[in-house]
Amino acid sequence: MPNTVVRQALPTPEALRPWVAGIGALSVDGGPTEPFAHLPETATKVIVRTGADGVHGTLVVGPRARALYRRGRRHVRCTEVLLAPGTVRPLLGVSAVELAGRAVALADLPGVAAGRLARDLGRLGPAEAVAGLAEVLPERLAADSDGPRTELLRAGVAALSVRAGHPPGRVSEVARELAVSERQLRYLFAEGVGLSPKHFARITRLRAVLDGASTASWAELAAATGYFDQAHLSADFRTLMGVPPRSYVTGRLPRAALCPSSGPR
Repeated sequence: MPNTVVRQALPTPEALRPWVAGIGALSVDGGPTEPFAHLPETATKVIVRTGADGVHGTLVVGPRARALYRRGRRHVRCTEVLLAPGTVRPLLGVSAVELAGRAVALADLPGVAAGRLARDLGRLGPAEAVAGLAEVLPERLAADSDGPRTELLRAGVAALSVRAGHPPGRVSEVARELAVSERQLRYLFAEGVGLSPKHFARITRLRAVLDGASTASWAELAAATGYFDQAHLSADFRTLMGVPPRSYVTGRLPRAALCPSSGPR
């Protein structure tokens, strides 16, 4: 199996929990010349990092619809903050869909909100980033959050996620349960997550499959995560990961899938 970017979970301060889905310290397993995988991702992340030259930088990385494989890495230290659904616009001043598939310097985002955050984090390294955010975000975001809309979005996110072995709901059924149209649900997800509801569900299901790949058979994983059968799982896996399941777990990646790495993305 290719190396993956390893995320060591860090505690989330109570003050950040309404807006942050998780915090982690990043590293890359394996040697610097071995390929590693950035898995499909549903969250937008703010990443504070220090490079080998000691220079601090802050990136915003949007949701990633498909896996990305890279060869090599730079020696960096990173702290990543996963933004909760509905947090992107009030914090960064843009919709989540505008960031999908992108990694941009925080200071390069337009608008006052991103500029203020870039100044807040500009001199902080990874170790100081969480404390810095806990100091500035609660007061800044409390007035900007749309409570009812955010609650509706997060209910949709929960219903379309794999939870304790329960597969994600169907988009039409989730929309009906939330008393919104499918079009409204798609708008909520584009604005607050950056993916369509269907693609969000596909990624959460794929991540559940990857989490269980070392302990269960593909057929068992297909049944547990809501695929029609193992063939359906394999087809969706190949679409999102670029390779069939068995090729991925044995590290057989097509040459075209590998691209140079400039560091964690």
